[in-house]
Amino acid sequence: MASAVYIDGKWTDGHGARLSNTCPATGEIVWEGNAADADQVSKATASAHKAFRHWSRLPQSDRTAVMVRYADEIGKRTEEIATTISRDMGKVLWETRAEAATMKAKVAVSIAAQNERAGSKYEQAAFGSSHLTHRAHGVMAVFGPFNFPGHLPNGHIVPALLAGNTCVFKPSELAPGVAALIAEAFDAAGLPDGCLNIVHGARETGGALLNAEINGLLFTGSANTGVFFHKHFAGRPDVILALEMGGNNPLIIWDPADIEAAADIAAQSSFLTTGQRCSCARRIILPEGKFGDAVIEAIVARAKGLKIGAWDEDGVFMGPLVSEGAAQAATDFQMMLSKAGGKSLRRLKRMDRGGGFVTAGIIDVTEAHHIPDEELFGPLMQVVRVKTFDDALIRANATRYGLSGGLISDDDALWVSAHQEMRAGILNRNRPTAGASGAMPFGGPGLSGNFRPGAYYAADYCAWPQASQVSDKSTRMGAQGFPE
Repeated sequence: MASAVYIDGKWTDGHGARLSNTCPATGEIVWEGNAADADQVSKATASAHKAFRHWSRLPQSDRTAVMVRYADEIGKRTEEIATTISRDMGKVLWETRAEAATMKAKVAVSIAAQNERAGSKYEQAAFGSSHLTHRAHGVMAVFGPFNFPGHLPNGHIVPALLAGNTCVFKPSELAPGVAALIAEAFDAAGLPDGCLNIVHGARETGGALLNAEINGLLFTGSANTGVFFHKHFAGRPDVILALEMGGNNPLIIWDPADIEAAADIAAQSSFLTTGQRCSCARRIILPEGKFGDAVIEAIVARAKGLKIGAWDEDGVFMGPLVSEGAAQAATDFQMMLSKAGGKSLRRLKRMDRGGGFVTAGIIDVTEAHHIPDEELFGPLMQVVRVKTFDDALIRANATRYGLSGGLISDDDALWVSAHQEMRAGILNRNRPTAGASGAMPFGGPGLSGNFRPGAYYAADYCAWPQASQVSDKSTRMGAQGFPE
C-alpha cells in the first residue's frame, strides 16, 4: 500500500476513503492507499504557506539552481517514470518515455520563459528610476490529469516554483503513481520541505483543496470540471485560475498531392495515445467527391492496421483506454452518433482481451443531426464532407472549443485563409494536431480555457507584475495650484 499524503517532505497514510488503481492493460492493482481527508488537505496548504515565506524571498538564481538539479534527477528516473505511467493508465512505453523526457526538457523551457516573460526591467528617469519586477501569488493548487500524469502537472509545478510560489498537488486518481517519483526528484534536488505537498484522492479530496487557503488553481482536464471550478471561484478575483479544458478539434484535408501522407497525418492526429490527448483531431473535414473518398479509404486502412496491445508489448502503436468505464463511454458515444444519423466506416469495438482495449473507429456524420459539441476522449474519428472550402471553415469553427486545429493542403492561399479564419490556439499545417511545442504557448479560446495558456506562457499566470518608481531620497514637489 502506498502512502497518499506528502506534507513537509514526509509521506504519511491518508485518513480518507480507500483508493486503488488498476492497470487497464493487465487488470492488476498497481497503486492503492487511503485518500487525504479535509484535515490533511488543510495541513498541506498550511505547510505550503509556511514554506512560501522563505522560498519566495530567495534570489531567482537560487530557485533556478534547484530546478536545474531537479531536471537532472528526472533524467535519472526516466525509465522508472515511463514504466510507472504505462502501468497506471496503459499508455505504450515509447510514449511514456517521451513524456518523461519532456518533463526534463520542461525545466529549461520554463527557465527561459521566466526570464523573458516574468523577469525584471530597469529604466533611468528624471526622478531616479522605474522598475518592473514580478511577484509570486502564494500557494498554487495543481490538479493533474490522467493522460499525461507526469508532464502536464510538471508543466504547472516547475514554472510555479520558479516564480516563487509553493504547490499542493492532487494527482489524478486514475494515474497516481508518478507523483511519488516527482516528489523524490524534487527532494534529491534540494527543494525545501513544504514547497511541494501532495494529496492523493478523488472528488472529496479535490473539493477540500478547492475550499482550502489557496491563491491559485492550475488545472488540466475536462470542460465540465473546468467550468465547475470557474463557477466555484466566481467573485474571487484574488485567486488566479489557469484552466486547460480540451477541445473538439477540427482537421481540414483539402486536395494535397500526397493522399497517403494526408492519411498518416489524420490517423495520427486522431488515434495517438488512443485518442486521449486534448489536442487530438475529433472531426476530419473533407471535400465531397473522389478525392475525399480516397482519403477516407486510406484512413480506414490505417485504422485497421494499427497494432494495439499492452504497454510493454513490442511494436505497439495504441494501448488501451484508461479504464473499462472509458471504453464503455467510447462505444456509447459511437452509438449515440449512429442513432443521430452517422454512418460507420470502421466501428470502434471493445476487444476480447478485456480492460480498456478498443479498436480505432471512424464514423461519417455528414448527414447526422443534433450531434453534441463534446470532446470524446477516445479513438473515434468523425468525418464531415462539405462542398466548398468556405463550408469547411464554417464547420471547423462550429464548436464551443478552440484548442487545436489543422489544415492538410499544398495550397498556400488556403493556408492563409485557414490561418485567418480558424479559431484555435494551436493551428498546424501539414502536421498532426496531437502535439505542441513546449517552447510555444498551449491553450485556446472558448471552452478550451480561460485565456491562460500554458507551456511557454505558464510564466504569465505564475506571477503578477509590480511597477515601481524609485528615488533615492524624497524631494519637494510642486504643481499648479499646489501650496509652496
